Amino acid sequence: MQKKLAVAILNWNGRNWLEKFLPDVVQFSQNADIFVIDNLSTDDSVEFLQKNFPTVNVIKNDKNYGFAGGYNEGLKAIPNEYYCLLNSDVEVTENWIEPALELLEKNPSISAVQPKILSYHNRSYFEFAGAAGGLIDNLGYPYCRGRIFDDLEEDKGQYNDETEIFWASGCCFFIRSKDFWEQNGFDARFFAHQEEIDLCWRLINSGKKIYYIGKSKVYHVGGGTLNKQSAQKTFLNIRNNLSMMLKNLPFPQLIWLIFFRLCLDGVAGIYFGLKHGFPHLWAVVRAHFGFYGQLPGTWKLRQKNQKNEFYQSKWLIFKHFLGGRQQVADDR
Repeated sequence: MQKKLAVAILNWNGRNWLEKFLPDVVQFSQNADIFVIDNLSTDDSVEFLQKNFPTVNVIKNDKNYGFAGGYNEGLKAIPNEYYCLLNSDVEVTENWIEPALELLEKNPSISAVQPKILSYHNRSYFEFAGAAGGLIDNLGYPYCRGRIFDDLEEDKGQYNDETEIFWASGCCFFIRSKDFWEQNGFDARFFAHQEEIDLCWRLINSGKKIYYIGKSKVYHVGGGTLNKQSAQKTFLNIRNNLSMMLKNLPFPQLIWLIFFRLCLDGVAGIYFGLKHGFPHLWAVVRAHFGFYGQLPGTWKLRQKNQKNEFYQSKWLIFKHFLGGRQQVADDR
């Protein structure tokens, strides 16, 4: 009998993650159908699942579509009313589903809900990918309650709330399947990184809300596919962020902001090159040319309506690196 919620885990050569974390997903997700969407793994992930987890449904993609395209392809075969998109390197906890599902059930205007995301390795601190809910500043830089750029806060209960946010982390979030498909899912051109922010931005522009709920808690390892020092991650983040802004920004702010960001990216490229080496500098250059190459297609995907007040903070990059702001609650 089909349940309202489907927990969907995208997998690519992640047999070790599945072995480590899937047992808890099965144990603490009794009220959900569980699916693993396999992106044509070359390890023994599928065989391992079929042998050891007979109650878990396996969907086999015909190639590696990346994170964005992989979910788009796999979710086509999942008919449930709600999806929970869950990374394979996430440890779930008891009662992690119910608070999020209850919030969606009681408020039809909410499209997506993110739980509290803590670090698996440093369990009293928030995790980089999502923390206590995603926000964005007026220059299009994403940040989180509990994380500004690379600075992470300790969890002291300061975000044990239920509140509206700007974006929910692709590491773990719940979404109405109807709303996901009304937006045509993720932008598959992104491949990976910031596709969830783009999706949430499109949902907000269409009049929907994104929420965070602190009653639900998970622990994320992070860097399971691309670690923070990966030049490819630098490339994807910068290219996708520029494309996301072009798609979703209100037109009066679009031209000056894109130009300003291109200039700031040049400065960032020099910084990355000095700190991490030439591949990161080159990744910024590649990201810009990747953005230019996608520009005609991105322009066609612009929505008819964009909200003027899309941001929650102004000039965050300058406040952080020049003014020392390290927490969302810090108004310096």
